[in-house]
Amino acid sequence: MRVKICGITKPEQGQAIAQLGATALGFICVPASPRYVTSGQIRAVREQLVVPIDCIGVFADAACEEICQIVTHAGLSAVQLHGTESLEFCEKLRYALPEIEILKAVRVKTPDCLDRAVTYINCVDTLLLDAYHPQLLGGTGKTLDWETLREFRPNIPWLLAGGLTPDNILDALSELQPSGIDLSSGVERSPGDKDLDKVTLLFERLRSLS
Repeated sequence: MRVKICGITKPEQGQAIAQLGATALGFICVPASPRYVTSGQIRAVREQLVVPIDCIGVFADAACEEICQIVTHAGLSAVQLHGTESLEFCEKLRYALPEIEILKAVRVKTPDCLDRAVTYINCVDTLLLDAYHPQLLGGTGKTLDWETLREFRPNIPWLLAGGLTPDNILDALSELQPSGIDLSSGVERSPGDKDLDKVTLLFERLRSLS
């Protein structure tokens, strides 16, 4: 299972989380976010990594040119679109970054949002379902209504996000079969400062499934 820990800001924490078993690190490239990092900060984290891992930049309604510049300078392997990006924008970005994985996040407010998520399957590689919050794009600590996701079966990989913690991850995975999971606030002391004890506990819980 893919395990993405998002909102990385500190090189030593990124390295430790990669060694604990994460398969992807997420970096928030949205200036308004308390977890915001520059492309230079992302490079500083990447330079300390000693195990191969996906490095995903999270953007929200950024210009295609800006995303491409940050991908190149930071050395990102994937882009997560967390705003209101259109199908046309996703196709444009796919053309500009043919070797880069593109994830589209959809904040699920109502079951109709799942229908909207499926419309992206032909122009992105991976979907991510997050909890809806009227002011915040992500890292809210709010969980999704897992009941509404039981029949969600897109024909591309999808990640479950939204309020996941070491304490509820087994419940979530007993109800759903996502391709992966994405945690941020659920393994933090404060925004951008990861709690490595919580990350360790998360992977202990996940190993109990195998």
